[in-house]
Amino acid sequence: MANVHRRSLVLGGACAAAAASLPAWAQADYPNQPIRLVVPFPPGGSTDIAARVIGEQLSQAWKQPVNIENRAGAGGSVGAEAVSRAAPDGYTVIMGVTGSHAINISLNPKLKYHPLRDFDPITTVGTLPNVLVAHPSVPARSLQELLALAKKEPGKLSYASLGNGTAAHLTFEMLKQLAGVDILHVPYAGSGPAITALLAGNVQLMIDGLPSSVPHIQAGKMRPLAVTSLTRSPAAPDVPTIAESGFAGFSADAWNGLYAPKGTPAAIIEKLQAQVAQILKLPAVQERFASLGLRPVGNTPGEARAFTQAEIDKWARFVKASGATVD
Repeated sequence: MANVHRRSLVLGGACAAAAASLPAWAQADYPNQPIRLVVPFPPGGSTDIAARVIGEQLSQAWKQPVNIENRAGAGGSVGAEAVSRAAPDGYTVIMGVTGSHAINISLNPKLKYHPLRDFDPITTVGTLPNVLVAHPSVPARSLQELLALAKKEPGKLSYASLGNGTAAHLTFEMLKQLAGVDILHVPYAGSGPAITALLAGNVQLMIDGLPSSVPHIQAGKMRPLAVTSLTRSPAAPDVPTIAESGFAGFSADAWNGLYAPKGTPAAIIEKLQAQVAQILKLPAVQERFASLGLRPVGNTPGEARAFTQAEIDKWARFVKASGATVD
């Protein structure tokens, strides 16, 4: 019966739909072999760590190996394209991120997959606030003071980004557009070089992930002005949001979530979501996520789809505002 089930899942849309209409059968049979969880970035980052936490817990719960496969490149597009072509049988899933499943579709007109037409969302795993920080030499101590300074001296201030078209770049450009200020963009090849440039005073500002900025904030080498999330972060409760600093509704979290190839049976999607949602409630997992600055989510597949669509629409506006294109 298991072999018949697996063959039925790869015969195309009609058979996939038929399989999806048999939830009890699919739930009873899945999983009966190792699961491949693709991370579209190198090992060691917050997305990779979160995927390994989820994978380990899934493996313990289901008594099947969950193998992490790092397929980095093109802002997450390399791994996402590979998974979009995988068999829709629940044995290959991806930890998608803001770039791979929201930004890249607007940034790259030649992208070879669509984040919703080629994927079935399983659940949003976690969100990660970014923070706008300034070099201590900048006299501004709030976002409002910074923008006033930028209006007084247009083009004098500069900000580092993690690269053209990254979430940090697009977020800063949207803020510039809304505030009507001129601040020079200086792209770097990743967070490390950008932070180094800011610490050295080569640039005055940047937006980066809160976890990587906190040690420098605590050491007095960076001054936090605002977080990009809609609500304040427990990791930095005294730092106001951009939304409460004069830009109501502004939200630009980084995030990650699980996606399966389009056509994966609904029963398998639901079983994965239910198990991951349970995992995200475990105290040890919540503690590990907190150390990464991640807020666990665990929403339903329908909610994850609506969230992804909203993010695609939002980042399309950000891309347009920035004028960014792929290098």
